[in-house]
Amino acid sequence: MTPEHETPQYRAAHLRRALAEDPRTAEMGVRVNVRGDDVHLSGEVTCDQRRTELETVLHEVAPGVRVHNDVRVADTREPARREDLR
Repeated sequence: MTPEHETPQYRAAHLRRALAEDPRTAEMGVRVNVRGDDVHLSGEVTCDQRRTELETVLHEVAPGVRVHNDVRVADTREPARREDLR
């Protein structure tokens, strides 16, 4: 079965695997939902470059898909103030 003829569940799994195995992304925590030729990404990554690379990898693995990238970049800065625990 070719990727464009896969069921949405198999296509999403195929794309998730590509994102997890590609060294540019190596992401396992990004959610992938497929609706026709639309691929919706959600979740959180550590930097803008990683967010952009997600789309690059998807376009290489599945040319012609429309990617809706709702992935957020995590704020990894140190807290601005000390947290008081009571």
